[in-house]
Amino acid sequence: MTLKTADFLVEIGTEELPPKALKSLSDAFMKGVKQGLEEAALSFDEVMAYASPRRLAVMVKALQTKQADKMVERKGPAKKASFDADGNPSKALLGFARGCGADVSELSEIETDKGIWMVYHLEQKGQFTRELLPNIVNQALSQLPIPKRMRWGDLDVEFVRPVHWALMLFDEAVVPATVLGHETSNATHGHRFHAPQAIKITRPGDYLTLLREQGYVQADFAERKASIFKQVTDAAQAVGGVAEIDEDLLDEVTALNEWPTAVVGAFDESFLAVPSEALISAMKGHQKYFHVLDANGRLMAKFITICNIESVNPESVKKGNERVIRPRLSDATFFWNQDRKRPLDDFLPRLKTVVFQQKLGTLFDKTERLETLAVKIGRPLGEPAQILERAARLSKCDLMTEMVGEFPELQGIMGRYYAQAQQEDTRVVRAIDDQYQPRFAGDGLPDSAVSQALAIADKLDTITGIYGIGQLPTGDKDPFALRRSALGLLRIIIEKELDLDLQLMIRFSLDLHANISTTDALVGGIYEFIISRLKAYYAAKGVSSEQFEAVRVCEPTHPLDFAKRIDAVCQFSKMEAAESLSAANKRIANILKKVTVTVTLPEVVESNLFEEDAERDLFEALDALRESVSMKIAARDYSGAMQLLATIRQPVDAFFDGVMVMAEDEAVKQNRLALLNQIYQLFRQVADISRLS
Repeated sequence: MTLKTADFLVEIGTEELPPKALKSLSDAFMKGVKQGLEEAALSFDEVMAYASPRRLAVMVKALQTKQADKMVERKGPAKKASFDADGNPSKALLGFARGCGADVSELSEIETDKGIWMVYHLEQKGQFTRELLPNIVNQALSQLPIPKRMRWGDLDVEFVRPVHWALMLFDEAVVPATVLGHETSNATHGHRFHAPQAIKITRPGDYLTLLREQGYVQADFAERKASIFKQVTDAAQAVGGVAEIDEDLLDEVTALNEWPTAVVGAFDESFLAVPSEALISAMKGHQKYFHVLDANGRLMAKFITICNIESVNPESVKKGNERVIRPRLSDATFFWNQDRKRPLDDFLPRLKTVVFQQKLGTLFDKTERLETLAVKIGRPLGEPAQILERAARLSKCDLMTEMVGEFPELQGIMGRYYAQAQQEDTRVVRAIDDQYQPRFAGDGLPDSAVSQALAIADKLDTITGIYGIGQLPTGDKDPFALRRSALGLLRIIIEKELDLDLQLMIRFSLDLHANISTTDALVGGIYEFIISRLKAYYAAKGVSSEQFEAVRVCEPTHPLDFAKRIDAVCQFSKMEAAESLSAANKRIANILKKVTVTVTLPEVVESNLFEEDAERDLFEALDALRESVSMKIAARDYSGAMQLLATIRQPVDAFFDGVMVMAEDEAVKQNRLALLNQIYQLFRQVADISRLS
């Protein structure tokens, strides 16, 4: 029988919703409705989310109008407890039948692995979908990710913003319900200024069209975002430039406007004497403007703003925005000029007034640690101590400048400009900015050795300090961004091929913290925390969990060495011999795990104890490879070592086919175990391939 279906629409009208949370609220609302429908066993074709500053809506296409009827089985007492010796029903059975509203004769038997039980089967009629929808919607709304709900008026209702209307349509009929204190209807409202009156929605399918044509509202977030992107791009081209569109800003602007209209404004070219990053921060952060670059990538004295109205006098809108941005740019100019009146060094003492972390001291204390740590890391990279110390000494000074005080996102960037203005060494200038790289996933890495040393030192100091006082990240809470710092540190070392010992660096960094006692356990814990960040890093590159663990258990202390081993294991896994040798090593590991609990194996294999040709052949094959493999490993040519080791596949297979390891003669058995242990340990100098599947 063909199921009857109809379209469903729910819309919640509110005061302006938080722009940075709009998309997540919309997605969560859609997910909640979808989950509710699925739990109610209602089929549908498609679920779509719509969101604008004043509304959250969900549309469901071809939703089943009624739940299917279904047979329900109720389990009663066991058969042996259901009847007495004369076959009469027991009180337990009579009570069960009465609870089901049935006669004992209507009960059935079911056989299980625990015996025969009495059951009752009844047909449960499905509910009409319109009866289920109010609870599904209210449940979805109650589960939205709203950190702090608000109340308004004298209502007990709580939501992220005051609610003004609730629309709920199933086919052409209103679904009667109370949602967030409002009785549902088929009425929505358009743009606050262009079309504030009520708009009747007769069918869910008309929702987007009627809002667009009568209400001056583009309710589809993705459609509105695409429209803004095109308008900004076209507007920039019209003035001979290219718009640089930040994705986060685009999302925020999309969440701020229901009827977006692009307007191009201009500012005085004299402001271009200020570093472009400062002007862009003023435009983006304060005004949500898009900036424009010329053909050479330089900032133009233009901006593009998105208005939430279709003005009859766009020139007035343009002038209004130009008036607003001027004092913002004037502030940036003032900060730029004021900050340059004194050298960066003068800002250093002020760092004593800013606490980095209560137990770890001030930013000044952190700076002093960085001076020592940067030298320790940078000297092996070939950089002079005085340059490394200078870069570290100035690294945090810009945090106390007027400009960074107003625009915190410019930390490092303004330090670079100020250091350049006072003619610092170019390596120092670059390092002040580069220390924060990578700032986000996929960001670039520092290129110069001084920058790399300072970036590693900065991240390592934070990780060892915060971890050392026991404030590890929990769940999604990581206030000091330790996970990001750990991955950034590892990326620099691995991708820039720096031969640095991570455990030694951790220990040295811990010793610089006055309130932390360095222990082997603490060093090991921090090492594990940092290295564990590599699992996701390598997973994104197609490295399996087994391949990663095969290297991790060997605990290489140099991340670059770790990376080379990973490459070797990945190449080995593609070899024909990989499966057989991995299985053999797994077998060897299991044997050794059992015997080494009570026995210490001999270090030397005695050839005079061989009884089978297979064990002699394996010993000779291993002996012939040993020196070459050791040389490869010493040179960190792990791929070459694994290629050599792969050649012993045949003698290993022959050994296990023809030799009984656990021989009756104890000396022979110990000798064979020692031979297997040598194979296992030789492979383990690269990786524990027994972990490969």
